[in-house]
Amino acid sequence: MGSNDNFHLGVASAIGSAFSFAMSGPFAKPLMDAGWTPIAAVTARLVGGALVMALFATIVHRGWLGEAIRHLKTVAVYGLIPIAGAQLCFFNAVAHLPVGVALLLQSLAPVLVIGWIWGTTRRRPATLTLVGTALALAGTAAVLDVCCGPRIDTNGVAWALATAVCVACYFVLSDRVATDGSALNSVTLAAGGLIAASAVVVLLDLTGIQPVAFSTHDAVVAGHSSSFLLPVMVLGVVSAALAYVLGISSVARLRPSYAALLALAEVPFGVLCAWMLLGRAVTAAQAVGGVVALVGLTLAGRGQRPEVPTAMWTDAVPADGLADEPPVRAA
Repeated sequence: MGSNDNFHLGVASAIGSAFSFAMSGPFAKPLMDAGWTPIAAVTARLVGGALVMALFATIVHRGWLGEAIRHLKTVAVYGLIPIAGAQLCFFNAVAHLPVGVALLLQSLAPVLVIGWIWGTTRRRPATLTLVGTALALAGTAAVLDVCCGPRIDTNGVAWALATAVCVACYFVLSDRVATDGSALNSVTLAAGGLIAASAVVVLLDLTGIQPVAFSTHDAVVAGHSSSFLLPVMVLGVVSAALAYVLGISSVARLRPSYAALLALAEVPFGVLCAWMLLGRAVTAAQAVGGVVALVGLTLAGRGQRPEVPTAMWTDAVPADGLADEPPVRAA
């Protein structure tokens, strides 16, 4: 596969992942309205995703279990921080903050990823990348419609920033996956990570640190009453299994910072899904913000397309004078 085709496949995977993640809120909300606690919805999502991914991995990559055991440390860390950690931190954040503010703070993850790469490679990102990042975050703020001056809870801010760190770790750790299969396979990482995250969340359920309540009452989705199994299946299959395997594949084909920027598309997708499934109207400010965010993503992408590595990083000599230091790996 040519580099251009590889790039476009990576972009498609990243957009698909963002859309899949965006489905979680609109399908978790009906469960909570039916009597589920947030931690219960997280448990259903992770356990369902783990079962689906284990079955899928057994079919398409039979040696995944042995590979996961060989890379046990990476898989365990991936399940603990980027998967379980991100979701648990986010649900604690929304317990103290409006959802929009929590999502906005979580959206700082791409900035953390770009900063990490900048610090570890000593190469400043191209100006176009920095401008595009700023526009994408500004557009995201408008989409979230958080300019109403809500009272900020410091505990909630801390949880939301912790979520951003966990999401940034998701992209950095996913970069360990190679597209040629010589490293940890994306299917193995997704399956193993979801299993590890499920184990962590189930243990938390058993400890009773947070209240856990499930319900078999019908859930209302898109104005129609349906079995609770419908949102549970969507959360497990789409918002967990599909979302993570597409996301890991996208990072393997793109730079982690660019994949993280594309993940900001989850916010306008989330607003769209909430409008269609929960009846929440899209304001004019949110529509304009979505356009601004897309423009920012496009500009940032032009500054760091993987098939043209020199476009991502400036030609300035690093602070330590090592002008011949190689750029970040390009897929």
